[in-house]
Amino acid sequence: MADTQHAGVPHIMEDEFDSKVLKSAKPIMVDFYADWCGPCKLAAPILDELLEEQQDVEIVKLNVDENPETPRKYGVMSIPTIILFKSGEEVDRQVGFAGRAGYEKMIEKASA
Repeated sequence: MADTQHAGVPHIMEDEFDSKVLKSAKPIMVDFYADWCGPCKLAAPILDELLEEQQDVEIVKLNVDENPETPRKYGVMSIPTIILFKSGEEVDRQVGFAGRAGYEKMIEKASA
């Protein structure tokens, strides 16, 4: 059976955070989530669609239960939290489910 949980937005681990996020050539949105989180499940298909529809921003997911140090380092207190990084720096943050419009606004900021 195919692993559908990891289709769409790629999942990263803490040991990949520096290379995949902080050193990313493109702006990158990191979705801090957990498998048990209802609002995270609402955000997932929207982020999958946005990843396919636009070319300006990368999107990755980081499971906070499997990777507790990175969320702690960035002060992630509730999920979903999506942080936009540009040139290794946090430039925007959305706490809670923002809906498609909220995530599109983050992508617009990344492109500015």
